[in-house]
Amino acid sequence: MIRLLALCGSLRAASTNKALLDAAALLAPANMVVSIYEHLADLPHFNPDLDVAPWPNAVARLRDAIARSDGLLISSPEYARGIPGSLKNALDWLVSSEVFPGKPVALFNASDRGVAMQAALRLTLETMSARMVDAATITVPILGRQTDATVIAADPAHAAKIRDALAAYARFLA
Repeated sequence: MIRLLALCGSLRAASTNKALLDAAALLAPANMVVSIYEHLADLPHFNPDLDVAPWPNAVARLRDAIARSDGLLISSPEYARGIPGSLKNALDWLVSSEVFPGKPVALFNASDRGVAMQAALRLTLETMSARMVDAATITVPILGRQTDATVIAADPAHAAKIRDALAAYARFLA
């Protein structure tokens, strides 16, 4: 069983990026589970003085979830042409961890407008020694549309794109 952990860079309840990740969970093939990480808001602000064992509970929970995953899916909006603070904070907590280097990562984008953030996020992830899964990195332009995961998953074009990306991720991991 392939276990992908999905991180959303938006904390909004009605986030299109979260809906895209939820749709991926609905469309995952039988040999794959996509689990949405719901606790980014629980992380304390990164402080190197706190980045020692025992880690804050929220940090330990994030690192444990990543350690148990075969790879990550990240979907995030662009804020002021950069990475949202909540996602960057989570990544900062992973820089010195042993669980992140070499972890496969694919980016799911809910908008064509996040070019600057995607470049910054890719640079950060590559600096952290992530293995980028380019064949599974997609844009599904749903910004400003229905953000319900079931509606996204029911759209034939969106569903095909998501399924193809997840199949490419599975091939990458094989």
